[in-house]
Amino acid sequence: MPEPVRSYADDLRARTDAQLHELVRLRPDLARPAPADLSALAARAATRPSTQRALEAVDARLLRALEAVLVAGHSGPATADLLGVSENDLREPLDDLWRRGLLWQSAEGLRPARAVGEVLTHPAHLGPPAAELGIRPPADVAAAVRDLSEPAQRVLDRLRWSAPRAAFDGPALLAARDELVDAGLMVRVDQADGALPREVQLALRDGRLYEHGLEPPSTETATRAPADVDAAAGAEVLELLWRVEELARSWEAGPPRVLRSGGLSVRDHKAATQTMETDSDQAAFIIEIAAAAGLFAQDGALDPVWAPTSAYDEWSIRTTADRWARLAETWWQTTRAPSVVAQGTASGSVNVLSDLVTWPLIRGRRHDVLQVLADLPDGAAPEVHDIDAHLHWRRPLRLPEGTPTRADVVLREASWLGLTGRGALSSAGRALVSGDDVSAAMAKHLPAPVDHVLLQADLTAIAPGPLDDDLARFMRLAADVESRGGATVFRFTAASVRRALDSGLSAAELLDRVASSSRTPVPQPLDYLVGDIARRHGQARVGSVGAYVRSDDETALSAMLADHGLAPLQLRRIAPTVLVTPATASAALDLLREHDHAPVAETSDGGLVLMPHDAHRAPARRTPTSPVSVEQVDQAAAEQLITALRRREASEAERTLTQQGPRIPETDPTETVTMLQDAAAERVAVWMGYVDETGATRRALFRPERVDGGRAVGTVDGSPSRRAFVVHRITGVAPAH
Repeated sequence: MPEPVRSYADDLRARTDAQLHELVRLRPDLARPAPADLSALAARAATRPSTQRALEAVDARLLRALEAVLVAGHSGPATADLLGVSENDLREPLDDLWRRGLLWQSAEGLRPARAVGEVLTHPAHLGPPAAELGIRPPADVAAAVRDLSEPAQRVLDRLRWSAPRAAFDGPALLAARDELVDAGLMVRVDQADGALPREVQLALRDGRLYEHGLEPPSTETATRAPADVDAAAGAEVLELLWRVEELARSWEAGPPRVLRSGGLSVRDHKAATQTMETDSDQAAFIIEIAAAAGLFAQDGALDPVWAPTSAYDEWSIRTTADRWARLAETWWQTTRAPSVVAQGTASGSVNVLSDLVTWPLIRGRRHDVLQVLADLPDGAAPEVHDIDAHLHWRRPLRLPEGTPTRADVVLREASWLGLTGRGALSSAGRALVSGDDVSAAMAKHLPAPVDHVLLQADLTAIAPGPLDDDLARFMRLAADVESRGGATVFRFTAASVRRALDSGLSAAELLDRVASSSRTPVPQPLDYLVGDIARRHGQARVGSVGAYVRSDDETALSAMLADHGLAPLQLRRIAPTVLVTPATASAALDLLREHDHAPVAETSDGGLVLMPHDAHRAPARRTPTSPVSVEQVDQAAAEQLITALRRREASEAERTLTQQGPRIPETDPTETVTMLQDAAAERVAVWMGYVDETGATRRALFRPERVDGGRAVGTVDGSPSRRAFVVHRITGVAPAH
C-alpha cells in the first residue's frame, strides 16, 4: 500500500519508476504527447477526458469498487459494507484502481481522483445527497416506507436499483409522488418529476450499492468436443475461400460498375449472392472483408468497375491456411461493418462497399466478444444472452445494461470465418485473440487435400474431398460445380469444355490431364464431347485492332508496308485497300505524318475528324485514408518517458536552489485549469507564469480561490488584494513545493 500524501499530484510524483511505467502503459493517452515533467503528467491524468478514457477501460468489478469509495469518501470498512464484502476482498481491486491513477492515498485511506466524481455523477445509480437537495429524510426510512400506500411503495420498488429520478405521468402516479414528497422520501424536481436522495436509496437497498456485489455474471454453457469444433471451423474456411474465388472469377468475366455515389449496386449485390450460392448478408460480408484485404478494388478507369487486384493473384497462389489467415486478420483489424448493409441507416438503405459501411466501434466489439469466448473453457458454446451479460460486465460504461451489444452479429461473422465452430471458439480463433500464428493454428485442422477425382459415365466427376489447389483450379476451369458438401460433384458441359479450350489447352492436353487426375478411366461420352467441341473450336476468328488505314491507292499502302520507319506500327494488310495496326489511331496518325504520308482521321461512317488541341493534365492526387489505429505504449517507450521525466525533475531541483521558485513549464489550457482547480480545492499556492498587459512574461506565487468562466481568481503572495488572471494569458503552472 502506498504512503499517505497530501494530494493526487503528490501521489503520482511519489511513485516508483516501475509504478509509473505501469501507469502510462495502462493509460497511453498520458504519454502522447510526452508531458513536460511529472507535474504535467499528474495534471493530465487528473483531467476529465483522460479519466473518462481510463474509466471506460475498467470492468464492472473495478467500477463498483471505485463507486463504493466515491460514495463512502475514502476506502475503509464503510466501503466494504457498501458492496457486502470484506476489506480483504476489496484490497486487490483497490490496488488495481490505484495503479491506474484513479485513486490516490490520503491519510484517511484511498480517495478517488477529483475528475472521477465529475464523470460518475450518479455512482451505482444513486441520487445526490439529501443535503444537496435541501431535505432531511426520516431517521427510520424503513418505518416511513411501511406507512406508505401500496402505489407509493411500488414506486419505491421500481426506483430501488434503477435511476434516482423518474417522470410521473397520470393522476395516480403524481399522487404517489406527492405522498413520497410529504413523507420526506423524495424531492419534487418539477411538475412531473421526482428524485430520491442518496440516503433513501441506500436505505431501500439495505445499505448496499448492488444486489450481487462484486460477483460476475454466471454462465451455463453447452460443451462441444474441441476436435468437433475445429473440424466444423475448417469446413467453414473451405466454404469461405471457395466463395471468394467464385466471386473473383465472376468479376473477372463481368466486372460490376462502381456507383456514382460509390459502392456496389443492389442488382450486382444480388448477382454476387447467386454466384456465391449464399444469402445476401453473407455475400455482403465476404465482399466487404475481401475488399478490405485488398483482393478487390476499383480499377480507376474513367468508367470505374470493381475487379480483382494484383494482390488477389498473389493471394490465390498461397496455401489454404495463409489465404484464410489474411481474411481473418483483416476482419480482426478493420472497422468495416457489413451488417450495416442489412440494417441500413436513418437516411435509408446502404450499398455494399460504400463509405457508409463502417462503424468505428465494431473492431473493439469483435475483440471483446472473442475475448469473452477465449476466457471460457475449451469447447464452451454460450448463448448470445450470456455473452451479452459478460460484455456488460467487461465494459459497464461503454455498454450499460440495456444497450445492444451486437454480439449476435459478431458471432455470425466469426462463424462464417471459421473462428468458431458449433458455437465454440476454435483453436485458430484462440490464436487470433492471443496474437499467435493463426495460419499455423488453422493448418492443423483443415481437411487433408486429395489429388484425384472419380470420373463417371454421365459426364460427372466426383471429388471425394477438398482438392489440392492445382487440381481444384483445373477442375473449375474444365467443369462446372454441380453440388458441394463432403464430396464435390463436377459436371463437364459444352460450355466448360469450350472454356478450357479457350484457355489454350488442346483437346489432347485436356483429356490427358483429366485421365491423369482420375482413379477411373475416361468414359466414352466425355471423349466424344471433347472431340466434338474441339473440331468446331476456332473455325471462326475474332480479333481487335487499334486502328486501320484505308486508301483507294494500293501503291500508297504498299509504300507504307515497305517503309522501315513505320515498323513500330506493325502494319498488316487484310484487304487490297486496308491496313490494320495494333497502335491507337492518334499514334498511327502522328507516325505517318512524320514520314510524309499525310493521312487524315475519319469516323466510323467515313466522315472527317477535326483533331482539337487537348492540353494534357495529370490526374489529381487523392490523399489515401489511413486506417484507424490505436497507439499503445510498450515497456521500452514507458521506460524512456519516465527516465526523461526523472532527469528533468532532478535538473529542476538543482536549478531551484539557485533561483526563486521552480521552472514553470508550458502547459496547455486544460492542464492549467486542472492544476489551478486542484490548488483551489486544496488551498495551496502554485507558481504561475503569465503574460502581463505589456506583453512581458512574468512569474508569481499564486493562491487560487476559484477557477471558473475562463478566469482564475486569487491572491498573489505578498499582496492581500485579489487578482483575476485570464486562463489564456497563463503560460504555465508548477507546484510550489
